[in-house]
Amino acid sequence: MERGDRPWGYYLVLHEEDGHKVKQIVVRPGCRLSLQRHRRRAEHWQVVRGEAAVTRGKEILRLLPGGSIDIPLGALHRVESVGVENLVVIEIQMGEYLGEDDIERFEDDYGRAETASATPPRK
Repeated sequence: MERGDRPWGYYLVLHEEDGHKVKQIVVRPGCRLSLQRHRRRAEHWQVVRGEAAVTRGKEILRLLPGGSIDIPLGALHRVESVGVENLVVIEIQMGEYLGEDDIERFEDDYGRAETASATPPRK
């Protein structure tokens, strides 16, 4: 199983085939991923443990275990662990390209945004 360690936690690739990839994402309490978008894939997130605050476009939604959300291709999004335990999310990626380099970051708590002045595109 491929593991990717990140400043916010880690992910495990559970399954990968042409057109889709399944990951387990573990986010430590109080941590969050970058505000980002993907140009070549859509995602579906299912919360299995913990409490998530999910940004999708201009929406911010709270998800508990059993909750899920679709992230359309090109949508700005982020997930944050807002509970007291690790947030565990199953992510299903769908698209023509599923590489880790298909991430365009706009805000990042860990200094990984592509430019300091990057701003989300207007719709």
